[in-house]
Amino acid sequence: MTGPPCGSLLDYKTAKFSVTRNRRVGLLHRLLQLSALGYLLGWVLLLRKGYQERDAAPRVAVVTKVKGAAAAEAAGRRLWDAADLTWPPQGENVLFLVTHFTATIQQAQGTCSESPSVLDGMCTEDADCPLGKPVVHGNGIKTGKCLMFNTTHSTCEIYGWCPVENDTLPRKPLLAEAENFTIFIKNTVHFTKFNFSKCNTLQTTDPSYFKNCTYDPVFNPSCPVFRVRDMVEAAGKNFGDLALLGGIIRVLIEWNCDLDHPAAQCQPQYSFRLQDTMYNFSVSHRTASYYWGSQRQLYRNLLKLYGIRFDLSVHGQSFLSRAGENGLSHLKKNLLVMSRGGRFSSLKAGAVKCSVGKATMVCDLILLYLDAKADLYWKGKFEEARPPKGRPEATA
Repeated sequence: MTGPPCGSLLDYKTAKFSVTRNRRVGLLHRLLQLSALGYLLGWVLLLRKGYQERDAAPRVAVVTKVKGAAAAEAAGRRLWDAADLTWPPQGENVLFLVTHFTATIQQAQGTCSESPSVLDGMCTEDADCPLGKPVVHGNGIKTGKCLMFNTTHSTCEIYGWCPVENDTLPRKPLLAEAENFTIFIKNTVHFTKFNFSKCNTLQTTDPSYFKNCTYDPVFNPSCPVFRVRDMVEAAGKNFGDLALLGGIIRVLIEWNCDLDHPAAQCQPQYSFRLQDTMYNFSVSHRTASYYWGSQRQLYRNLLKLYGIRFDLSVHGQSFLSRAGENGLSHLKKNLLVMSRGGRFSSLKAGAVKCSVGKATMVCDLILLYLDAKADLYWKGKFEEARPPKGRPEATA
């Protein structure tokens, strides 16, 4: 007798539980279950504290102050202090420290030869210097004359600030003493979710503490006064090399606060990374000081500055366990595990149950396909239920 035209399409299958007396598979099953449970209790809950709520968007505020003095012989002996060496302000969380410079003194508006380092200023005759045309990447406007600059070069005469800018850079940084300058970095974070604020400065009644301390990651980690040379060396660079042409150092301040512990244990961690070298501040900025001469002639002293730029970046996160119903609700709602983008990521409820269920699936595969008695297990697990003979199958 042939079966129904739809074959097994209309068959109904239901789960059947079979007890198998196989100690090896049974032991493997329990080990897999314990591994999943151990991951949940040991790693997620105890080590990673997945029961805590997290605030990863604190409000931050940073204040910096530079202290120190250095003397330079270029353009006459001059004393440079923090007001001179931290010029100019560049925006929030950015600090530029001058370490080297070139000076062109007593410039006055008039006519002179263009520098031979400017290609558009080179000439062989007056026709190469059209009157009134600005010199591309130069220092003034052409007057129509070609002059002998020296025995080997001829350049166009220009109207501008004369003499033209000195672009000969000394081989040693003129402000090498800047390595002993100190930078006071005051940082405050506020975690709005938990209404918790913390400052990186030590709470002390000694007014001279910050004047005498210097940051050390081992012996003095609570002092927010950093010596410039230490910061450069922590970034893996020598101060003398970096000070010559300049560079960019990123100062990273990280807060990881477990608010289940006393607030005193919430302390920042500092790291320093070299972002770029040969940072030439004079590419887009120069500074000049103007004054009047004895003949009522306007003069200026032009400085082309090189230095180290410190970019301050603050990141933080805080964790807190909620007591009572809020804490249980948070734990039930989110099973927290490690992820690439952050400390934790949320998984759907039942993730652990799914992991434990995989243990059963693995053991089933071993019994049904790899065990020597696979045929016996297969017959015991999959059984077809037929109606007794002489009684037709019930139809709906």
